[in-house]
Amino acid sequence: MAAEHEELTPTSYINHHLTFETRGDGSFWTLNVDTLIMSAILGVLCFGFLWWVTRNATPGVPSRKQAFVELALDWVDEQVKGIFHGPRDFVTPLAVTTFVWVLFMNAMDFLPVDIMSTFYGWLGLHYWRSVSTADVNTTFALSLSVFALMIFYSVKIKGLGGWIHELFCSPFGSNPLLWIFNLLFNAIEYLSKPLSHSLRLYGNMYAGETIFLLLGLWAATGLAGTIAGLALSLG
Repeated sequence: MAAEHEELTPTSYINHHLTFETRGDGSFWTLNVDTLIMSAILGVLCFGFLWWVTRNATPGVPSRKQAFVELALDWVDEQVKGIFHGPRDFVTPLAVTTFVWVLFMNAMDFLPVDIMSTFYGWLGLHYWRSVSTADVNTTFALSLSVFALMIFYSVKIKGLGGWIHELFCSPFGSNPLLWIFNLLFNAIEYLSKPLSHSLRLYGNMYAGETIFLLLGLWAATGLAGTIAGLALSLG
């Protein structure tokens, strides 16, 4: 937390918990170290767990861990089936990878912020945010990765010529007079996807994190601090 001699206020309390542990000079290449490390740790843990379960999977009555993984895979595959009508042998694994990793990063929002802050303080970390998806850099990186994979597999399945033909001839038809309108329509759709996906996830997680901090003000600064924090959030 902040220095002990500094009076704890709703503003200082929230600012502390919403400050990243950074490395750099504040320019474009400044790194949020907590985001990078937490994302890597959660990736190793969740995919290590999946690897361990699948390696020990049995064809008979599944264990609880195996049943959980199978249910998750079946659920994601059903979602993919509803929006993608081609072969799913490569789409479903990609969807499962994204779903599980994002789920674990989002779940860090349930950790008690003050307890985790105390724990990080024992490690010498004054600022450390546990929720990687509350960092817009993470959500943009995820959305751009998915966007790049979408373009890659579109070209792979349809061919470069087929993909370009779709850009100029869909959805209004193949009349040359409509090519520019088709291209503009598809360009807007393509560019809006990574933007909307990244900002929607970031907005949800940032808002959730802020709400938990406002609730935590009750314990940190008392009833008056909580009321003040709620007023600040509405300002």
